[in-house]
Amino acid sequence: MTNHHHSTNLLLNLGIDSLNEMQVAAQETILDNNNVLLLSPTGSGKTLAFLLPIFELLDEYQAGVQCLILVPSRELGLQIEQVWKKMGTTYKVNVCYGGHSIETEIKNLSNPPAVLIGTPGRIADHIDRGTFKVDRIQTLVLDEFDKSLQLGFHEQMSFIIGKLSKLNKRILVSATAGIEIPKYTRVVNPTVLDFLPTDEEKVNLSMKMVISKEKDKIGSLFNLICYLKSQSALIFCNHRDAAERISDALTEKGIYATYYHGGMDQDERERALIQFRNGTMPYLVTTDLAARGLDIPEMKHVIHYHLPSKEDEFTHRNGRTARMLASGTAYIIAHESEKKQEYIDYVMPVLKLDDATTLPKPPEFQTVYISGGKKNKLNKIDIVGFFSQKGKLEKEDIGLIEVKDFISFAAVKFKKVKELLSNIRDEKMKGKKFKIEIARKVVKKVE
Repeated sequence: MTNHHHSTNLLLNLGIDSLNEMQVAAQETILDNNNVLLLSPTGSGKTLAFLLPIFELLDEYQAGVQCLILVPSRELGLQIEQVWKKMGTTYKVNVCYGGHSIETEIKNLSNPPAVLIGTPGRIADHIDRGTFKVDRIQTLVLDEFDKSLQLGFHEQMSFIIGKLSKLNKRILVSATAGIEIPKYTRVVNPTVLDFLPTDEEKVNLSMKMVISKEKDKIGSLFNLICYLKSQSALIFCNHRDAAERISDALTEKGIYATYYHGGMDQDERERALIQFRNGTMPYLVTTDLAARGLDIPEMKHVIHYHLPSKEDEFTHRNGRTARMLASGTAYIIAHESEKKQEYIDYVMPVLKLDDATTLPKPPEFQTVYISGGKKNKLNKIDIVGFFSQKGKLEKEDIGLIEVKDFISFAAVKFKKVKELLSNIRDEKMKGKKFKIEIARKVVKKVE
């Protein structure tokens, strides 16, 4: 194994001292076995669990794609890419997904990456077009495989796997047990690593019931948010229009909330997530789309405005809190008229909110939009430098900065934004004039 001695450096690059038990087991098992099924909860570090052994399996003298990772959603794909990039290996990685420019992807693949990540539909499309060669692919990972099956990607996955004639390692990763493995994966009697928590281990999650007097639960949700004393929360509901309606209602009451769902276009979804991640919109109202694979920090509070019809969606939502060793609370807002869900034990502490109405403190930061990104040769250091030198900001005035392909977002202390914008109005960054303004909140498109 030529790559073995590098792996300590990879952990340094990732800022990790040591691997957890699951990651150690996965690394050994994946290197020693050709068919592995890894069962591990969301948020337990499973991405790293398969990326480290993959790194050891790559051959630096081999051109072309050597490992293919199929994912159910672009969010998950981008998250895996980020971890790979953070590892700081010399191997190229690319992500392909629907809604991303196919021209850009074809250009990226003309110099093929060692590791290719993508959604089944888009990868099948590339294989169909012959954009990259599949004859060097030896390792296949199906991440959140349970979700891909649930989303019905059978045909595409079957087509892709049928084309990979040189495969010798297959790794399936799932956060739910008891899935039937389809024949087309050719995974027979895999070595199973089961790290799903047993019921006794779920002790860190406390459940509380909030009884809504009105059928419309907005009032109760508002009281609950006030009760949480300015700590951010993830609010789940069952429909896209409900997410928008609830978010708008909270905004009207003076709460910094935004929404996220599958009907929004790419940029809008990205923007909502960035504003939630950097703390400028502390309350995210979302559908089950955000229950899995989202790159957001761990939450202390998960609120179920509606309960999902299936128990595993409920489990995934709650998986956003009380991860690993931290504790968290899931709140269920209930009205007597609602259909009772069989998987809920309704005997749980009832939280008395006593009409809490003190608004959460407004966020310390505001998101600033910049009309340039990686493809304009901008990086975080450029933005920090520009904001401090020309914008006269102190280090502590600048929060999280995220640089995308063609746009960037920076969190800036609320009190300093006006001053910053007027200071840099006529200034150039790296010799170019960019449009820099307060990022708009994601708002409903009026049809």
